[in-house]
Amino acid sequence: MPGFTIDNERLQDKTKLFLRVNYTTSIIAFLFGILCYFILKITHVIPFVLIGFSLLNIVNLLYFKVHKNILPTFNFSSIIGIICATIVTLYSGGIYSPFIFMIPLIAFGGFINSIRYGRIYLNVIFVIIIAVFTQSIPELSFTYNVVPEESAAIFSLVSILFSVFVLGNTFGKSLLKTYNALYSSKKALANQVHEKENLLKEVHHRVKNNLQTVSSLLSLQSRNIEAGPMKGLLKSTQNRVIAMAMVHEMLYMRSDISHIEYKDYVKELSEYLIRSIKGNDNNVDLKIDIPDIKLGIDTAIPLGLLINETLTNALKYGIESDDEGEINIKLQKDTTIEHCYVLEIGDNGIGFPETINYKNTKSLGLKLIHNLTRQLKGTIVRDPSKKGTNYIIKFQEIKQQLSPTL
Repeated sequence: MPGFTIDNERLQDKTKLFLRVNYTTSIIAFLFGILCYFILKITHVIPFVLIGFSLLNIVNLLYFKVHKNILPTFNFSSIIGIICATIVTLYSGGIYSPFIFMIPLIAFGGFINSIRYGRIYLNVIFVIIIAVFTQSIPELSFTYNVVPEESAAIFSLVSILFSVFVLGNTFGKSLLKTYNALYSSKKALANQVHEKENLLKEVHHRVKNNLQTVSSLLSLQSRNIEAGPMKGLLKSTQNRVIAMAMVHEMLYMRSDISHIEYKDYVKELSEYLIRSIKGNDNNVDLKIDIPDIKLGIDTAIPLGLLINETLTNALKYGIESDDEGEINIKLQKDTTIEHCYVLEIGDNGIGFPETINYKNTKSLGLKLIHNLTRQLKGTIVRDPSKKGTNYIIKFQEIKQQLSPTL
């Protein structure tokens, strides 16, 4: 199992780091004790505590090879470390001792290696620090400073260097390893996201190409058919295919592969339909009022097909031949309902009677307009206040729709 293998490797790395640091710390503590006794002339308590810690910790680490259980080894090292650091602190100046920094460092080291027990150590440290502080009060003190005045500076220097060593090897290496692991994970994740984005772009590109191929086939087929209902049907089908292809093309061309700027899409689709049906030299005035709205593919495609059917009907039947006409498209968010939109779309052409609707007509366009509105979980009504055929369509943004049906 990959996850188990990774966790096991991390545990082994942590164990190796802990053992290496503790062996080195024990040796330094032993040498520090020798330095205190023979060089600094500290002959009470401190050198014996340092040497005692060193020997006990080495025995503890050697015993780990027998039982192979890192937790008791870690806890024993931490406990004797805190005890010895507290004793050395108490007999080297108490709250003013430079060795006091070793107490929280041991606790923080425990916190890094074991959050569960590390929290206990941190709480214990608060109590110990307060207890050490009480020794600065003459009435409560039962310890005394055994460091000779002439050796105090050297003792402070070695204590601080010892603390820096523990800090660097305990925190520095752990944090560095953690940072490297996070950086590697972030880089790997970024590469995966980039690969998936490229793959999705390639999918959109292939879908667009396939839809354009279908459109070309429909165009070739329509050329072999004389003017009539069948030729018009093929042309309408071709326009529907192109409406879907444009969505995939925009998703492929832009950095955002999940949403498209709908104003650009509607403008491109509308201009294409006007040229396709009315020709390049036409008298159709296109007015688009759409703010910066981004829609996902599951909403963009059915809405694009709906706009395609509405404009096709307007250009074919509403605005006659070469007459002047106006097409209005307005899309805005519904401020009363979240993730809902209002589409106002129509023309100022001749319109059609109110008695005709998608239920009693054979017009595929009208049926598609109503079915697509239902697919968008919306409602559609005609706007009688305007000339021609105009609709007010309220719909919801579709988050995910795996198998849309008309």
